[in-house]
Amino acid sequence: MPDRHVTSLTIPRPDDWHLHLRDGAMLQAVLPETTRHFGRAIIMPNLVPPVVTAEQAKAYRERIMNAMPPGGQFEPLMTLYLTEATDPADVRHAHEAGIATAVKLYPAGATTNSASGVRDFEKVRPVLEVMAEIGMPLCVHGEVTDSAIDIFDREAVFIDKVLKPLRKKVPDLKIVMEHVTTQDAVDYVRDSVKNLAATITTHHLIINRNHVLAGGIKPHFYCLPVAKRDTHRVALVQAAVSGDKRFFLGTDSAPHIDPLKLQACGCAGIFTATNTMSCLAEVFDAAARISKLEDFASRNGPKFYGLPVSEQTITLTKGDPVSYPTQIETADGPVTVFDPGFDLHWRVTC
Repeated sequence: MPDRHVTSLTIPRPDDWHLHLRDGAMLQAVLPETTRHFGRAIIMPNLVPPVVTAEQAKAYRERIMNAMPPGGQFEPLMTLYLTEATDPADVRHAHEAGIATAVKLYPAGATTNSASGVRDFEKVRPVLEVMAEIGMPLCVHGEVTDSAIDIFDREAVFIDKVLKPLRKKVPDLKIVMEHVTTQDAVDYVRDSVKNLAATITTHHLIINRNHVLAGGIKPHFYCLPVAKRDTHRVALVQAAVSGDKRFFLGTDSAPHIDPLKLQACGCAGIFTATNTMSCLAEVFDAAARISKLEDFASRNGPKFYGLPVSEQTITLTKGDPVSYPTQIETADGPVTVFDPGFDLHWRVTC
């Protein structure tokens, strides 16, 4: 039954299954924006240089823990950046030692700091086979990088040309299609019977390509994968609010300082950590499915990753519009917070 007239919702403390924290001054500034509402997060490894080995992941986790705000209760779930030189034995060690939760696949050149990614997928097959054996998930940036392929088609082409063959060769590998943006991806996940799930970002539930391009280019709405037609956005909303256990939250909150966004070749990424839960509640409420927010943000992700649901809770309350800062200040410069373009009436109250 559709949810009507609900003004308060208590759910298990959410998890973010795709998060960029960066490092140094940026890490110090943005980490509290996540720990305020989230209990765990899958941490992206595309630093410069990337987090490739178990030892590098361990060291990065220590830097995150050292940046934790006082009283913070947050568990960073580390990932390894997959390269064609990745050692399967090191991946096994990272998983068995509890250092890394997953491995991240970037096709080389697909997005920010992805130059060290994969070009020849056969070269990483030994790593993928070890991961399938030990039950370690692969988190996939699902876009081809061929310049001849239209940027709006790169996710669909990746599914046909890369993902389908890969899954036939390593059928027991657990895969998360990250930040899906198309009806094609939603349909592909729904048609799969095992070992496949997808994260959906906050911003892709709200913006379409008109928000990026119509009436002038909006750099703060530019991300990769780029937002698509509104028909695809609607498909993402329908998947998110459905309660389907294969879809869960991965914000892909990706901070860049404004000088790097507002230039001739601006960085891809949208920073949503600050107001994600309010934005999501608005989306689910508008669809009359506010009760399904618990599945999407708190339950489906842990189930796929084989982790317990949080025993802590947060409460969201609907009322007068809530205000969020337009920017987060860092020692390197300001980071603009995502503006959904409408009032947010839901806030985290406890």
